[in-house]
Amino acid sequence: MNQPLALIIDDEPDICELLSLTLERMDVRTETAADVAGAKALLSSRQFDICLTDMRLPDGDGLELVEWMQNQAPGVPVAVITAHGNVETAVQALKLGAFDFVSKPLDLGNLRNIVENALRINSASDQDSQLLGESSRMLELRGMIERVARSQAPVHISGESGTGKELVARLIHDSGPRAGGPFVPVNCGAIPAELMESEFFGHRKGSFTGAINDKAGLLQCAEDGTLFLDEIADLPLAMQVKLLRVIQEKTVRPVGASKEELVDVRILSATHQNLSAMVTAGEFREDLYYRINVIELNVPSLRERGDDVLLLAGHILERLNALVSLGDDARDALLTYSFPGNVRELENMLERAVTLCTSGVIQPSDLHMRESAEKGATVSGKLGEQVEDVQRQAIVEALEKTRYNKTAAAKLLGLSFRQLRYRIKKLGID
Repeated sequence: MNQPLALIIDDEPDICELLSLTLERMDVRTETAADVAGAKALLSSRQFDICLTDMRLPDGDGLELVEWMQNQAPGVPVAVITAHGNVETAVQALKLGAFDFVSKPLDLGNLRNIVENALRINSASDQDSQLLGESSRMLELRGMIERVARSQAPVHISGESGTGKELVARLIHDSGPRAGGPFVPVNCGAIPAELMESEFFGHRKGSFTGAINDKAGLLQCAEDGTLFLDEIADLPLAMQVKLLRVIQEKTVRPVGASKEELVDVRILSATHQNLSAMVTAGEFREDLYYRINVIELNVPSLRERGDDVLLLAGHILERLNALVSLGDDARDALLTYSFPGNVRELENMLERAVTLCTSGVIQPSDLHMRESAEKGATVSGKLGEQVEDVQRQAIVEALEKTRYNKTAAAKLLGLSFRQLRYRIKKLGID
């Protein structure tokens, strides 16, 4: 199996080492460069799957490299590393074509998410692997994507986790008139509620404690392009009201600003939850629901796609350059499996099978499906309990170290505040 290859560009050896160790733990190989010239030479000589570059380099800056890559290495997603609070430069990098940015001091959890998203999008976009398929549902979906791409109406993308909702959003963006503008994906569940207004709308210098510079929000970053609101069901009700006004008026008011600013952004949204049921339960605003749901696209689950699972499996094995094939029994097992994790689970399953298979032919036992024999389920249950015990101990220790300051504990653990709150509730920590 071919490991992804990342290029790290920074003139600080300690940062290069930290990034290399983090990515190597994710099974990503790394190479490093200390300046723009070295980076260009490496990018011209081999194919990388992702690039991470510092903004300040001895012979230039990251912005120059980002702009150069759009023509010379257009298939390589590049994320820039910015100094803390240097939002203006980060926004400029996004406008020049950067995939994302991460601030110093480095949040390794955030960094891992950025790398995973880049690699997932990169591997999927090679041949639109997650949208391959000849089932009637996929033919209908591709036709709908082609039609809605020409419109500027808000589109809501529904579907189970792992079906490829973000890929659908990117294809809508790339196929439409805004393709030359930025595509800004946002996980609504990953932003702490107290920071949401500033993150979405930006703020003015001095508008609150810690606002030492003007900051452009995510909506301004998506100007002339697309803002993709993933897991929009996680938005608090107060933020839903503000988003509704943005969609209606096409204006935003940064925190601390005296007047509103025009913004030209197409809104795409997605969730795996049932928004209609949430509206009925009073958990999601009905007026916002109808605004974002002007056009709805449903991405089918893998179990609804029939023989597409074998077509996808063949494509994934080809992309992995695997020297193994699927045995007949494994093919039958894939066709009858329910795939609760959908395409993402299929990819993970086959990557693991390629690594573990010793016979050259993948058997059902190599796939390690969740719906396995009772013994396997028992072992899995015991392992899950052990993992939860480790998580519980780590969270309790972090809370004790921070005197039960959840915000500080989340930062110590490399989690968002919402992620920590969810795990505290799930693990029954009082």
